Amino acid sequence: MNTYSLDYIDDLYVKYVRDPSSVSATWREYFEQFLVAGGPERERANAELIANGSSVSNGSASSGKTGQDVLADGSKGDETHRTSSGNIATDQALWMSRIQDRVNQLVREYRVRGHLVAQLDPLKLDHSDVPELSPTLYGLSDVDLQRPLDSEALENVSGGTLDAILQKLQNTYCRSIGAQFMHIDNRNIRDWLQRRMETSQNRMDLSLEVQRRIYARLADASIFEEFVRRKFVGAKTFSLEGAESLIPMIDLALEKAGQHNVKEVVMAMAHRGRLNVMANILKKRAMNIFWSFDDPNPEMSRGGGDVRYHLGYSSDWLTASGDKLHISLCFNPSHLEYVNTVALGRSRCKQDRRGDKKREEVMTILVHGDAAFAGEGVVQETLNLSELVGYRTGGTLHIVINNQVGFTTEPHQGRSTTYATDVAKMLQIPIFHVNGEDPEAVAQVVSLAMDFRKEFHRDVVIDLYAFRRWGHNEGDEPRFTQPRMYAEIDRRASVREQYLNQLLKMGKITEEEAAKIQEDRTEKLESEFEASKHEQFVPDTQTLAENWKDFFGGPEPVEPTDTTFDRDKLSEIVDSLTRLPEGFSSHKKLKRPMSLRREMAAGERPFDWAAAEAAAFGTLLAEGHPIRMTGQDCQRGTFSHRHAVLHDVKTGETYTPLDHVSPDQATLDLHNSPLSEAGVLGFEYGYSLDLPNGLVAWEAQFGDFWNCAQVIVDQFIASAEDKWNRLSGLVMLLPHGFEGQGPEHCSARFERFLAMVAEHNIQVCQPTTPAQYFHLLRRQVICKWRKPLIVLTPKSLLRHPKVVSKIEIVAGGSFKKILPDRKVSLDGARRLIMCTGKVYYDLMDARRKQKIKNVPIMRIEQLYPLSVEELMGSLDGLADGTEIFWVQEEPENMGAWPYLKLQYGDTANQRFKFRGVSRPESASPSTGSMAAHKIEQAELIEAAFAGLES
Repeated sequence: MNTYSLDYIDDLYVKYVRDPSSVSATWREYFEQFLVAGGPERERANAELIANGSSVSNGSASSGKTGQDVLADGSKGDETHRTSSGNIATDQALWMSRIQDRVNQLVREYRVRGHLVAQLDPLKLDHSDVPELSPTLYGLSDVDLQRPLDSEALENVSGGTLDAILQKLQNTYCRSIGAQFMHIDNRNIRDWLQRRMETSQNRMDLSLEVQRRIYARLADASIFEEFVRRKFVGAKTFSLEGAESLIPMIDLALEKAGQHNVKEVVMAMAHRGRLNVMANILKKRAMNIFWSFDDPNPEMSRGGGDVRYHLGYSSDWLTASGDKLHISLCFNPSHLEYVNTVALGRSRCKQDRRGDKKREEVMTILVHGDAAFAGEGVVQETLNLSELVGYRTGGTLHIVINNQVGFTTEPHQGRSTTYATDVAKMLQIPIFHVNGEDPEAVAQVVSLAMDFRKEFHRDVVIDLYAFRRWGHNEGDEPRFTQPRMYAEIDRRASVREQYLNQLLKMGKITEEEAAKIQEDRTEKLESEFEASKHEQFVPDTQTLAENWKDFFGGPEPVEPTDTTFDRDKLSEIVDSLTRLPEGFSSHKKLKRPMSLRREMAAGERPFDWAAAEAAAFGTLLAEGHPIRMTGQDCQRGTFSHRHAVLHDVKTGETYTPLDHVSPDQATLDLHNSPLSEAGVLGFEYGYSLDLPNGLVAWEAQFGDFWNCAQVIVDQFIASAEDKWNRLSGLVMLLPHGFEGQGPEHCSARFERFLAMVAEHNIQVCQPTTPAQYFHLLRRQVICKWRKPLIVLTPKSLLRHPKVVSKIEIVAGGSFKKILPDRKVSLDGARRLIMCTGKVYYDLMDARRKQKIKNVPIMRIEQLYPLSVEELMGSLDGLADGTEIFWVQEEPENMGAWPYLKLQYGDTANQRFKFRGVSRPESASPSTGSMAAHKIEQAELIEAAFAGLES
């Protein structure tokens, strides 16, 4: 029942008075109780009015007026209630029961829609009118607003008159803070938020110490910006001016984090305010920042490095209460929001390394821009990860610096939602909007947000309404496109000046004290500026963290890595992976693969691909190397080969054999991921940044799908060491092979990786035997050289009878960059075929059928790094002038051929003719027709051997 049901109830009541049998038994019972409460006088009055054709409501009557009309009539309300029964207490109770639903609705509307009229915009350019917050909509008159009202339903704001209660609700939801939380389904969470906000009316009683701290942080922020703008005229800084409240907000968040026993904070943010945060939160010496503006030694950065507002930094933070936190600000390229999951992956790894099962000792703070938060799809991916078991980090504090405009794009052009933060309503979390020019409201919001995170271990969003005083960057003229906004901005004093005036009026600070704060900070910046000018000055450099001290980047080491493993122990490990708990009912189709694997463990059958991978994982775990692997179907494997997590067909319970390799083994983290590439790959990359001694792998469902995560590869994986001196051993497993499944299920587009290779930045490998794969994975972890590894993994080869390896080679071999042909010698060869991947087996089959004896087939297993010396060394014995065919399944403009053609041209080392055999160049990787695929494949193989006799 609600306000709009009143007319309907009036009609029912009139019918009841005329003929009780005309309404249902339920309504008869209700109206009978109503009449008893009103006494005989009410019954006589109603009968008389019905006889005269009048309507009745709540014992009040007047010709042509409903009870709702009477309640809205302030001149008669009180008198009518008094004369209806002659008992004020009774009539007050009846009045309460009659309007309770209306009051409840009005209170709910404040909780649901109060944020729409909150005073959020510092510029006051727009104002919304919400009729649902008007008491008259619910038939409540001025007289009604003055009536005493006390209801259990309104326990947080009860007491006094209805007018007083509404004033408290306005203070809570309609001042400088707007709260969106009624979309949360969990009533306990809603009640907790209501209680916290309504009992305090969303305003903290700040101590003088905290008020002065807030002012000092505002001074830090604004004086830094003013100083930089004055000293480096026209330089890009992505100034924080207009949103200086970010600095006290983060400051207070860190103080709360210390109280909540947080030990580490991982931060990520875009360009705006980054230098200010580094200077005033991470305490990076200003002289280092100033030196980067002058850039006096460009030779230091030739071919590498990054702009100053992309760089990361780390330091320790000491709270006012003496708690110590380590803060890491992640490096961030220009694709602003893609760093989000990188930061989350780092936090998750730090928690796992600490053994922080409750995920309380490490937290993440992400600072977003409003346009990016609404516009970038990776934001949704980031939010979606927050409550997934494989990605949960205990709650992230999201701070959106709301510029109220993109570069030049206004909100109505950039989003289809009321707020930039509306995508966050997909989660069961609160979203707080706050006016950035009310620092004490900022203090309340960040305190509430941090307490919410502590209480519920969930994300929370703060939308900091602000503006950009100088446009997108200092060289941009925003008045071209936002003249009205900037006319208002030009008239506004800074938030520091406004807050100072407020404190001065309250007597919380003197003008002399404020002047001293400004003088001290300006003098310190001047000192740092002068120091940065000295010829002897050398800027600080961020070194690798302590857990990276035994690892290195740079060129690939020449020394081989020993990846062998004791055969007997290998047999034990692989055999243990086939043993299930007593009573566990696995799927019947898995019984034969398990039986075959036991034979592999015993050396009675060669290893297939899945067994080699399981063996690599098992041996690494046994040696103490933790493993984390995620992907959309990685537990079973897209091609039903892995079955690392088994499911009981009767109970649905799961069992992971790799968790039971040895009593003291390292941890295994194996999770199916959401249908996401960019977000998840970013998360795993972030995880790898803090786990140098383990294996961190991401598997694409099909290799092609990594193109949805191209940004993560381009701006992080392939270039992070060059730009930021950050190492990673992330492994990307990308199923690759042309097998007639269509354009989006054949090619991992590894030509894109080969277009990015330089300075030994990544490894690109396509192993063709289980033993090669086994040793490649082990080499990635055992070797102290840390580079991302791209592995082109098989599909049909997973079950190919020729794709097997003896246990002796698995246990005692090593990874070979190049696999020569052991059946055909290079001596006397008429042609040498080079290839990589699945096509090797097609070529071998064709050579056998055609009985060709003088064409060796060489496999390139590591496409990069691969030096000219290594490749040429593998050709010893091949006569000068011999033609070399590079044969690939990919079109001519894809695969490895464009890279090799660029490296070697038409001749290889001036000794051998060099040409490619491939599908014709194409805009799409492959045909969608299986029949056409078979024709193309046959033509490809025929061309590889064309002109040769058996």
